Amino acid sequence: MSRNAAPSMASNSNSSHATNYAANKSVPLAKRLLFPTAPASSFDFPPLFLTTVPPELDAELYDVIALALRAFVQPWWTKITRYDKEFLPIITEILTQVFRTFEERLAQAQKRGDVAELAFKDIPLIITQHYHDFRTAQSKLNSSYAAGGALSLPILFHASQSHIAVKPGGEIDLDYVRFLVDHILKTCLPKQDWDPEAERVIVREIIVKIVAKDILGKITQPWFIEKLILDQLMMNIPSTKSKDTKPHQNGFSLHSALIAILTLIQSISGFCLALAHAYRQAVVTIKEVNQHSDISESAAPTPPPAHPQEASSSLPPFPFDIDPLSVSQTPSERSTPSPKHSISSSSNSPEHIPFASTDSSDQLNLLHDLATYPLLMLTEVFTTDSRFASSTIMSTAGMVASQGVAGRWFDKFLPYLLTRIMSASLIQTITRSAKRTLFPNGYPAPPPIDPTPEEQAETRRRLVNFLDGYALAPLLLGPHPSDTISAALEPLESRECNVHLIMILLDRILGVLFPELFDGTG
Repeated sequence: MSRNAAPSMASNSNSSHATNYAANKSVPLAKRLLFPTAPASSFDFPPLFLTTVPPELDAELYDVIALALRAFVQPWWTKITRYDKEFLPIITEILTQVFRTFEERLAQAQKRGDVAELAFKDIPLIITQHYHDFRTAQSKLNSSYAAGGALSLPILFHASQSHIAVKPGGEIDLDYVRFLVDHILKTCLPKQDWDPEAERVIVREIIVKIVAKDILGKITQPWFIEKLILDQLMMNIPSTKSKDTKPHQNGFSLHSALIAILTLIQSISGFCLALAHAYRQAVVTIKEVNQHSDISESAAPTPPPAHPQEASSSLPPFPFDIDPLSVSQTPSERSTPSPKHSISSSSNSPEHIPFASTDSSDQLNLLHDLATYPLLMLTEVFTTDSRFASSTIMSTAGMVASQGVAGRWFDKFLPYLLTRIMSASLIQTITRSAKRTLFPNGYPAPPPIDPTPEEQAETRRRLVNFLDGYALAPLLLGPHPSDTISAALEPLESRECNVHLIMILLDRILGVLFPELFDGTG
């Protein structure tokens, strides 16, 4: 062998390693970690859902699963054994069962009408109760109810919305979250996957870490809620504030008059085109809503039962003819008088799961007055009943939304709108946002740095003054809209109180998907 042979062999070896490394890097992370034995070429991810969804959604979800397992499982698992390639695929199979069970439960709940009831009735009422209890606790500060000022606002609020998973200081009990995740895994997994305790505990702790510490720890922060609201407003509501423009020269000229005339003609034509498009879209939407409701009514031909009218002692008087406590009753209880329940304790009592054992046709018939509950929430949030103009407007809107042809049409339109919103594209957008937030560089993000007090104050100032310049704002929010908005933000500016709100909402959402969790049969 010649002397040049050794360098040549080393060069070939390095080139081979570089080629293999480049080829390995071209394979997606989810393929390398979750499906190591599958062929690299012409590989398609197996579907995560039972229904057909775009392949891009499956790829995004598998990518998030792979990133989470690489971050939270692989570091310590490789210390136990470096050669085992089956552990992560087994966890992936378990998560696939969880996804499919959630899909089945969600489809069943949507067929029963529980999802529409959750979105347009339960959630608005829970938020309404949160605002009412917060303001009640705030009014008790520096009084004998607060032991002469010795009790803080979170302690007073906790007394009115005590929750088994929330401590008086606003800390979340992780054992409660583990219990919820354990029940979900037991429901979702077959017996052979549920029995191995090691696999179940690992999957549970991953979910608890992401949900309880990463997600809930952030969304309960007041600055995060205010920034989220401000971002949504900036995306969906155009600003009317004047932009910097060049100063116009004084005086009249034929050129400026011609420009003004052409601009006016363009504005009128644009308005007419927009009006025609809106009319056509409204006609199409009305036809689709009627077709959607006809399909639902074919499964439930009986007329809706009479809505119960009860007095409420836990909520302030509302300007609409509605029972804010009906959300906490079962369908059989809603058709007959029943004892009063408090929404603030909805997470601790089995009576607050209103669809555990009813027929789907009965549940479809209960979907009425759906537009009224969001109006109730707006009434409480912006204290519209304290101003004559806004009280009149909201009362009129409440009567229109709950009575007559308009009320019945809203009861058809809102569930239809919800089915249009709940799409694969929405899930894909949420998944991408979550991946960018939790794994910005392919690895867990460092602990988020809270904005400085100056930055938080600037976000709040922009949000409070967002509606300045809108002509209709004083009509609904009073002569000083910024003061009304500032007061509306106060119940969201206590992290400890926000924890109660989020946990009750979480209980209610899980109650829709897993009603046996709270009715004593699980």
